[in-house]
Amino acid sequence: MTLPIDLDEAWRAFERRDRNQDGRFVVAVRTTGIYCKPSCPARHPARANVSFYGEPADARAAGYRACLRCRPDEVGRDREAVARAVAIIDTAETPPTLVELGAAVGYAPHHFQRLFTRATGVSPAAYARARRAGRAADALQGEASVTDAIYAAGYSAPSRFYEHAAPRLGMAPSAWARGGAGVTIRWTLARTSLGPLLVAATDRGLCRVAFDEDDASLKARFPHAELVQGGEALATLAAQVVASVESPDRDQSLPLDIRGTAFQEAVWQALRSIPAGETRSYRELAAIAGSAGAVRAAGSACGANPVAVVVPCHRAKRSDGSIGGYAHGLDRKRALLAREHSTSDETSDLRD
Repeated sequence: MTLPIDLDEAWRAFERRDRNQDGRFVVAVRTTGIYCKPSCPARHPARANVSFYGEPADARAAGYRACLRCRPDEVGRDREAVARAVAIIDTAETPPTLVELGAAVGYAPHHFQRLFTRATGVSPAAYARARRAGRAADALQGEASVTDAIYAAGYSAPSRFYEHAAPRLGMAPSAWARGGAGVTIRWTLARTSLGPLLVAATDRGLCRVAFDEDDASLKARFPHAELVQGGEALATLAAQVVASVESPDRDQSLPLDIRGTAFQEAVWQALRSIPAGETRSYRELAAIAGSAGAVRAAGSACGANPVAVVVPCHRAKRSDGSIGGYAHGLDRKRALLAREHSTSDETSDLRD
């Protein structure tokens, strides 16, 4: 079923050539008789000469033909190729090379690298490293020793693990296996207009941002870490987080020290790429993360987001357009979205 198109928002996306909107609709131009992707680089026609269709087939049925410059019919093929590549990487004992991956999905290597990076936010090599590092983190919790976990995750030698996976964990692997032992986490409770907010960070970046939590909940999450209240560096970071709550349209680019599965991290990256004032469905997030059918998993990844607002999971909705759930309460989700829409509308008025 094709969802209704917000015509004003579709036009704004077309104006800014938003690649994130490719595949959501096509733009048909009456004066040329062609239809394009929203990101088409060609010169824009007048608004009065444009129509929007949810599917390329709908545009063709109306008598339009595909643009030879942006090739809108290939969007679905590109996404299928990315999904196949993700499946190949996920099941491979050793990461495939870019040449092998391109050959498997039928694309030239460097062209496919651009497609994959645009769809997932990371290169195929970075995704493969994250996938193996995720396996290593899981293995660290179940294996008898760090060395056993390293080999169980598929690394050929401990040196390869310490080069690629250990930095991603945000702490020494042995500390991870012991529930964060030896790691210092600074925390504070900040006041916001949406209620008290726990802000916690390691030396690497934010590890927990949550409404209605305190140091006791932080201790339960990191049972063996050293918790220290306050600190000048944390005060600066907390002020930036509060500013993101009060004005969620701001791009703070705050440092993070969070961990999830490779798929969760891909969803979180996709969330951070959504412009303020816009939303994506769980289905769209799953597709961007490389697993188009994993809609429920995308919703679960949003629910597992450890840093509220900073990773803006409030911008995720159900495919039918309804607001969906939110770990910190639907009233807060509505408030955050309303603030973003208000700012987006003001900016649009200024442009007009």
